[in-house]
Amino acid sequence: MANQHDFTQGNILKQLIYFSGPLMLTNLLQTSYQFADSLWIGNLLGGNALGAVAVSSTIIFTVLSFVIGMNNAALTILSQQKGKSHQEGLRSYLNAFVVLLTILSVMLGLLGFLLAEPLLMLVGTPEGMLDNAKAYLQLNFLGILFLFGYNFISTVLRALGDSKTPLRFVMIAVLLNVVLDPLFISVFNFGVKGAAYATILAQGSAFIFGVSYVLRKKLAPFQIPEFPKKEEIKLIFHLGIPSGMQMAVIAAGVAAIMSAVTDFGGDVVAGFSAAQRLDSLIMLPAHALGTAVSSMAGQNIGSNNWERVRKIAKYGVLYNAGIMLIVGVCVLLFAEYGIKLFIQDKAAVEFGTTYLTIIALCYPFLGINFILNGIVRASGAMYQVLILNIISFWLLRYPLAEIMSGLFGEMGIAIGMGLSFLVSSLIAYMYYRFGKWKEKELFSREKAGREEY
Repeated sequence: MANQHDFTQGNILKQLIYFSGPLMLTNLLQTSYQFADSLWIGNLLGGNALGAVAVSSTIIFTVLSFVIGMNNAALTILSQQKGKSHQEGLRSYLNAFVVLLTILSVMLGLLGFLLAEPLLMLVGTPEGMLDNAKAYLQLNFLGILFLFGYNFISTVLRALGDSKTPLRFVMIAVLLNVVLDPLFISVFNFGVKGAAYATILAQGSAFIFGVSYVLRKKLAPFQIPEFPKKEEIKLIFHLGIPSGMQMAVIAAGVAAIMSAVTDFGGDVVAGFSAAQRLDSLIMLPAHALGTAVSSMAGQNIGSNNWERVRKIAKYGVLYNAGIMLIVGVCVLLFAEYGIKLFIQDKAAVEFGTTYLTIIALCYPFLGINFILNGIVRASGAMYQVLILNIISFWLLRYPLAEIMSGLFGEMGIAIGMGLSFLVSSLIAYMYYRFGKWKEKELFSREKAGREEY
């Protein structure tokens, strides 16, 4: 691998900026799937259909969170192998992830398709949205293999220090999605189903191109799949299960908050849904920086360079604070215009605008969580990050949203969430500073025939 992909040496801030830049753009392009769907659905089919898609998307993220968690485990294991310059170990673990993720994706896709309606009813989907939500949800579950296939390829390349190549895959998917969305929704008159068809076809094309490109250019040491070794399966699930549970905790927390939102009726659901679409864009820099510092820290943990890991965390937090403060100010100035991109209903626009205005300057605190948890996750301390996420969502964000909405009505949802961002960032810092995550060792006894957990 080229020297510029080696994060164990060189200028940290420069590497962070150059590595996270393509990640931000890639995340922006990935988010544009849902963004484009929401724009077309909200403007062509109305707020009811937009709410149905928002509820469905929350469930998709919840049910598929285990596979997303396995991707996080892959980033940790593969980046540490890269830092150790252990090529054979890298190849072997890469094969293990390919086999296990394929099996898990197919299983979860089938289960999600069959259980779509009960899941929607569980989160309190309004009756008028149920049919559209079910159709959108089932079709997206059918395309799960494509979605996580090309996302996994991107994860592998990032672990190796390459954040530019995944841009090619995502760009193809986005361009196809932009063209196919209005075609299927309006021209073919498929409605909400059309948005799902467009997304599946776009992601499938990106996956096929990604596989062929990486193999042809030999960007990662893929091999003909074979059943993984017992110790590889053990380590992958040792990290993957708590990592998947982290994502499940986050996704279920989002779903729980959505259930609180539905109590206030269709206008609030539509306004909150539009605000969440903008939220997914607003948090892109923090998401990208969290992934960047995790890749960079993972390589340095693998090479046992802890002073460099500390500097990565420091620069990551400062860089995040600057970016997210600028983003927060922009949200304060342009929140209403952003909400109106999706919906025109006056009551829904008012709620969405007020919601974003309240939490705008709390975004830097949420970004701190992404940075510090990304550093801790890079060590393999997945259970510790799981506990931090449980505290963040289930002891802070959801309860505070419920309590504040009880005190201040629908606006209390934003007040509670903003407070949770602040408190959870303080807890994340305390664990980063005083926790025992640095003691985690994944491969220290590998040569002796067993792994230390």
